[in-house]
Amino acid sequence: MTGSQSDGRLSEVRFLTVAEVAAVMRVSKMTVYRLVHSGELAAVRVGRSFRVPEHAVHEYLRGAFSETA
Repeated sequence: MTGSQSDGRLSEVRFLTVAEVAAVMRVSKMTVYRLVHSGELAAVRVGRSFRVPEHAVHEYLRGAFSETA
């Protein structure tokens, strides 16, 4: 993989705030923070806040469905 390919993919990543993730998952912001701190939900720290890649939310929810099914 070349640098330009990885740069293109990174520019396509949509990052969500903790509040947006909480709204999508219908949970509290504290629950999202717990998931991030435990490592169950991938996130990037930007200054004092976190941004969660949208695909990480989908992966987490997909995993949660398979555990309960």
